[in-house]
Amino acid sequence: DRESDDDSYEVLDLTEYARRHHWWNRVFGRNSGPIVEKYSVATQIVMGGVTGWCAGFLFQKVGKLAATAVGGGFLLLQIASHSGYVQVDWKRVEKDVNKAKKQLKKRANKAAPEINTLIEESTEFIKQNIVVSSGFVGGFLLGLAS
Repeated sequence: DRESDDDSYEVLDLTEYARRHHWWNRVFGRNSGPIVEKYSVATQIVMGGVTGWCAGFLFQKVGKLAATAVGGGFLLLQIASHSGYVQVDWKRVEKDVNKAKKQLKKRANKAAPEINTLIEESTEFIKQNIVVSSGFVGGFLLGLAS
């Protein structure tokens, strides 16, 4: 009687289930799928281009702000150090940086499978929506340039 109970259960392979049920179905619902099926090529290029331009423009502005903040902070630290206001223990800084590098290497090795699945999902999304993706890349480059 115990063997018949075991035969009634179906084994579910979670990796195959995850491959068939994409993340965008969980976010946007079952009716979502490749954009190719819903809009014309011109509409897809425009949608990709506009979103790409916005992302590129924001990326450019945030990048400039971050570079200015980091560079300005470093410049102020150097001025304060040369003026005698701040004493930097460079050996301790080097020791802490090396310690942080080791911790990052350990964490990077643990996160590799998750990154690989993210890359696979992104590649599949780009393949299924190549027109929108190419419009996005073009718009992103234009946004960086403006």
